[in-house]
Amino acid sequence: MTDQTANGIFIRDAMVERLDPPGSTVGFIGWARKSLFSSIPNTLLTLFSLYIMWLVLPPLIRFLFIDAVWNGASRADCLEENLHRPVGACWPFIKAKFGQLVYGFYPGDQRWRVDITFILGAALLVPLMVPSLPGKRENAIAFFVIFPVVAFFLLVGGVLGLEHVETRQWGGLLVTLVVAVTGIVVSLPLGIVLALGRRSQLPVIRLVSIVFIEFWRGVPLITVLFFATYMLPLFLPNSWTIDGLLRALVGVALFASAYMAEVIRGGLQAIPKGQFEGAMALGLGYWKMMGLIVLPQALKLVIPGIVNTFIGLFKDTTLVMIVSIFDFLGQIRAAFADPTWSTPVTLFTGFAFAGVVYFFFCFGMSRYSLFVEKRLNTAYRR
Repeated sequence: MTDQTANGIFIRDAMVERLDPPGSTVGFIGWARKSLFSSIPNTLLTLFSLYIMWLVLPPLIRFLFIDAVWNGASRADCLEENLHRPVGACWPFIKAKFGQLVYGFYPGDQRWRVDITFILGAALLVPLMVPSLPGKRENAIAFFVIFPVVAFFLLVGGVLGLEHVETRQWGGLLVTLVVAVTGIVVSLPLGIVLALGRRSQLPVIRLVSIVFIEFWRGVPLITVLFFATYMLPLFLPNSWTIDGLLRALVGVALFASAYMAEVIRGGLQAIPKGQFEGAMALGLGYWKMMGLIVLPQALKLVIPGIVNTFIGLFKDTTLVMIVSIFDFLGQIRAAFADPTWSTPVTLFTGFAFAGVVYFFFCFGMSRYSLFVEKRLNTAYRR
């Protein structure tokens, strides 16, 4: 690289070579300086978090993996006095009870119906979640309309030669997924309708929506489940019989829809007034304005709130155990009563396994929501 001089002015005749950024600003070191040690409070918080992790993680890893028992046929294989060493998690207990944890008391020779339902649901859901795959409309119709009908007849039976299985025999992960998926699928569209109704200019519709939302938000979910399970039959004719699981599903869906409505209403209020005025200036009616202009923007803004409601709903499915519906956690607690596997570590093993399963589903929903946010570019970039 050379410089030329013209009338005392230095003129560079070549571009300056590009220099690499300082090592302290890129890579892991740069990320750590920016995210973990950017200030004195952040540094203290990072050091405190590392100290907590140092206290918690080594014993947890030792319990779950190092001292764990991986093979066995009964409680005798998980007792410290028989192994003559510290005993961690008793994983043979989970292996022995795995069928009960997934299917509950569903008949063993009919569990293939549950497996087909799981496989069919996953086969329809995964393509729906991958943006690059075509046929989203047909896929959505198949998942949200056709699949629930097929799953109902597969699980309940009584048609096409399938043995009838009462819902009181369902349990485990099957019940957890049924309650969670039903609540999620029903609460989102119903929440949108309630949010629009609460912002309606018609007094009757607005009043009904407000009363519905505030009523369900003001009542604990446990009370809703108790009322739907034990008190609702008292108000119905003796000839009417409503399935216990169906009552719980309706209560959970209505409860979640009230919270979903407030999340979506927050997104609607964040839309500038000019969007409404521009849509009306184009001659769009109310439903076209909402469906094509307003709602797409509002839903993108509240993706974190929507997913947070979904995650809370998934974890709240454990409350159905109170009304004698044995979900995944309920089946784990029921498995503790088996004297064949009664050991000092059985309880901790069961709850550790439950924590892993719930974390898998909740963390998966959280990460997918981040992916959707980045893809839709919901943040305002400057």
